[in-house]
Amino acid sequence: MAEAQRYEPCSPTCANWLRYGVQPKNAKPGKAPGRCRGKAHKPEHLGYAGRRVLVSRKWSNKTLAEHKQDRRTWVLEALGQTDEPTDPHRYIWRPVPAGGPSVSPLAVRLLRSVHERQRWRDHMAVLQARAEGRDLSATSASEAAA
Repeated sequence: MAEAQRYEPCSPTCANWLRYGVQPKNAKPGKAPGRCRGKAHKPEHLGYAGRRVLVSRKWSNKTLAEHKQDRRTWVLEALGQTDEPTDPHRYIWRPVPAGGPSVSPLAVRLLRSVHERQRWRDHMAVLQARAEGRDLSATSASEAAA
C-alpha cells in the first residue's frame, strides 16, 4: 500500500502530477515524481493526509449553520411542529458539579441518550413510512410503539 501511495498525487501541488502530464500548482524547478514530502505519502498515514471529500459549502453555497437550519426545518415539518418557540430564554444553562446529587452516573446518562436516539429514529421511520404510503403494520414493533 505504501509503495502504491508513493506515486499517487496527494494535493494540487504534489509533484506526482508530473507522471500524468499535468503541471502541479506552484511548480518549481527540481520537482520529481515520487519525491513529494506530503503526509499522504508516508507509510504511517496509509494515504490519509487530509480531506478527500469536497466540502459541501463549495458545491452547495451554504454554510454549516445553513445546513443545520435546513435539517432542523425538515425535522420540525416531519413532526408537524412548524411553529418556533416564542421564548428564546426557555432554558437556563448552568454548570453542574461532577459529584452533584442531581447528576446521574455517566453510564446511566449514556444509556438514556442511546435510548432517546433509538426512539427518535423509530419515530422518524414511522413518519417516513406514512409519507411514502407504506403499511405501518409492516414496520417493526419498536417503530410501532413510537
